[in-house]
Amino acid sequence: MSMTDLALSAPRPRAIERPPAPSAFSNALVFGWRAALKFKHVPEQLFDLVMTPIMFTLLFTFVFGGALAGSARDYLQFFLPGILVQTVCFNAVYSGMGLSTDLGKGLFDRFRSLPIWSLAPFAGLMVGDVLRHLIAATIILTIGLILGYRPEAGFSCIVPAFPLLVAIGFGTGWIFIVLGLLIRTPMTVMTLGFTFLFPVIFASNIMVDPATMPFWLRAFVEVNPVSLMTDAMRGLMGGGANLGQIALALAAPAALTATLAPVTLWLYRRQCRLGQSAIRFELALGHRCFT
Repeated sequence: MSMTDLALSAPRPRAIERPPAPSAFSNALVFGWRAALKFKHVPEQLFDLVMTPIMFTLLFTFVFGGALAGSARDYLQFFLPGILVQTVCFNAVYSGMGLSTDLGKGLFDRFRSLPIWSLAPFAGLMVGDVLRHLIAATIILTIGLILGYRPEAGFSCIVPAFPLLVAIGFGTGWIFIVLGLLIRTPMTVMTLGFTFLFPVIFASNIMVDPATMPFWLRAFVEVNPVSLMTDAMRGLMGGGANLGQIALALAAPAALTATLAPVTLWLYRRQCRLGQSAIRFELALGHRCFT
């Protein structure tokens, strides 16, 4: 048998269909898994997340608790729901820092070159934020329970408090994602973020009852979104929350999401267009150099 006969009698390779493109949900899950792996490979970021609220909890409970509430334990009952709100608001800053870091390293340029849903990296950021808030809140609540905090309505009332915390952190995070898209250095994002947060957090009812404040400051504290969030948290963990309190607590996160999510998408797509224009310019410049 000749070589030609062998070639003709050999089985022909079958055509293999191209696998379907992954869905947007599948892309989001992959980037969410990437966010989860950061906790494994960079465990020191958990130190940054929880040390500040732990120090606040211990210092205010044992240094100021007796003067503010008569005893450290009584003050902890008042203070712990507020420190949970403060924790998720402070942790939201790290969303912008992480985004700024990824942009500075050119990771988003690589993501834009992949055949994936263009917003999948942001979905991964959101998953990382939710994990970050849940981990930090669980650690702070555990420390509070060890120190003597007891929810007035029983431990079952802690469960609905966690979705509220996630919603607060989710809404607040949009502020810092916008900053991360606008500012090139993570440290500047952190500086601006805490410059904005400190007056809003400390001019609230997290740490003290506003009844002793000057009337002009009390008027601001009573309408401060952080105070409204803290009231809802105290109500949920104390068993006395109503729908009005929860709605007021969610008003600011919902408004931030509705306002800043489109701004985030516009800024990101604008950067995509600018990046593509820069690539075309560099290619044209290189072509001219070679010709």
